[in-house]
Amino acid sequence: MTQIDARAVVSPSARLGCDVRVGPYAIVGDDVEMGEGCVLESHAVVNGPSTFGRNNQICSFAIVGGDPQDLTYTGQRVRLEVGESNVFREFCTVHRGTIKGGGATRIGSHNLIMAYAHIGHDCVIGDHVILTNGAQLAGHIVVEDYAGISAFCLLHQFSRIGRHSYIGAGTVITQDVAPFSMVVGERGVKCFGINKVGLQRHGFSPERIKTLDQAYRLLLRSKLNTSQAVEKMRETLPDSEDVQLLIRFIESVADRGLTK
Repeated sequence: MTQIDARAVVSPSARLGCDVRVGPYAIVGDDVEMGEGCVLESHAVVNGPSTFGRNNQICSFAIVGGDPQDLTYTGQRVRLEVGESNVFREFCTVHRGTIKGGGATRIGSHNLIMAYAHIGHDCVIGDHVILTNGAQLAGHIVVEDYAGISAFCLLHQFSRIGRHSYIGAGTVITQDVAPFSMVVGERGVKCFGINKVGLQRHGFSPERIKTLDQAYRLLLRSKLNTSQAVEKMRETLPDSEDVQLLIRFIESVADRGLTK
C-alpha cells in the first residue's frame, strides 16, 4: 500500500506505484513516475519528467531530476530515466538531460550515489556503479558497469569511464578511463613538521614543542631513513613522553607507510 505523509507535496500528475513511501516534507514534482517499492525519505525532492523503476531509495535532501545546468536549457521537456534498486544518498544531485544531448540523463540499476555526489545533464550511468562522497560528474559523461569513482573526483564533460575501472580519491579526469584499469592523480602529499599552532592552543609548553620539533627534524630533514631516525630519537630524546608516543606510532605503521 502506498504511504504518503500528510506533510509531503505530491503533484497531481505524478504516478506512484504500489508500496511507495513518501516521507514528511518530501516533494514529488510534475510528471514523475515511481515504480513500486520506492522510498522518498523526509525532505527528498524528485522532479520530472522522470521515471523510476522499482525499489529506488532517495534519501533526505537529495534532489533527483533537477533542471540541467546548461545555458541552452530554456524549459524544454527533457527527462531523467532511472532503473531499479538505486540508492541516492543525502544531498546528492542528479539533473535531467538537454535537447542537444539527446534529451535524457539515464541511470541503470543497483547503483550507489553517495552524499554530495553530482550527476550532470545527459550522463549515462550503467549498473552497479559507485559514486563516492563528493564525486562530481559534468555533463555528457558515460560510466560503464561496475566502475568505482572515489571521493571528490572531478570528471570533465564527455569523458568515458570503462567498466570495472577504479578512480582513486581526489583525481581530476580529463580523458577517457580504460576498462579494468585503476587510475589515480599524483599525490605529492608531504609532512612539513609539527603542528606548532595547534599544539600551542592545546597547552603544550615551549619545551615540549621544541623537543617535538627536534624529533621531526630527525624524521624529515636529516639524511637518515625512518628506522635510523627512530634510533636517533631514542638516543638523543629518551625522556620525552611525546617523542615516545611518536616512536610507537611510527613503529606500528602498517604497509600503507608514513607520510613524510
